[in-house]
Amino acid sequence: MSRLIDTGLEQLASIIFRTGELAFRAVSLSLNSYIEGTDAYTQVADFSRALVSMADEAEDKSFELIARFQPVASDLRILKSYMKIAYDFERFGRYALDVSQVQKRLGGLEQCEGWIKKSIEEMSEKVLSMVRASVDSLKSHDIKVATMLSETENQVDDMYFRYLDRLVEKAPATNRCTISSVLVVRYLERIADHATYIGEAIIYLATGQRITLR
Repeated sequence: MSRLIDTGLEQLASIIFRTGELAFRAVSLSLNSYIEGTDAYTQVADFSRALVSMADEAEDKSFELIARFQPVASDLRILKSYMKIAYDFERFGRYALDVSQVQKRLGGLEQCEGWIKKSIEEMSEKVLSMVRASVDSLKSHDIKVATMLSETENQVDDMYFRYLDRLVEKAPATNRCTISSVLVVRYLERIADHATYIGEAIIYLATGQRITLR
């Protein structure tokens, strides 16, 4: 039999899913504009503000359900997980905005060496796949996909440190390209971390088990 709280949980899930889709759009737009050398700052900023509002909406809805229905332990697990995931989606938007700010102030990859552009493109593709996987696994409660985020995150970390090592060896001097690319790969590394946090939250949501994927 359906409970009164179930409708509220469905509404909350809808908010979270929409937040995830917008977070993916924000990250995708910011990375593509950085790589292609186009200015998407205004639109990414709009997305980032919307993500903050949606995360707040998810939190407010969660507290409303707690106050009105005195949820049981399994319901509280869902509410806690959704609030955590909403925060991580908001962080995606924040880092997407950071990437766009770098593009706006320092430029993209136009004047960078070929190997730098290729490294950024490969790392961006890997991170964007993690963001997509985190959104999709949330919708399906796919524990296997959520767990695999850890493996991809390790690959991103390896790409990050290899890039820094190579930059130290090859960069002739500090310039706009060096500063810009170092900032962006750091933001990519952080987005990958938050995707993994979402994976941990999904596993907790689906099973009640607390595990660390990092």
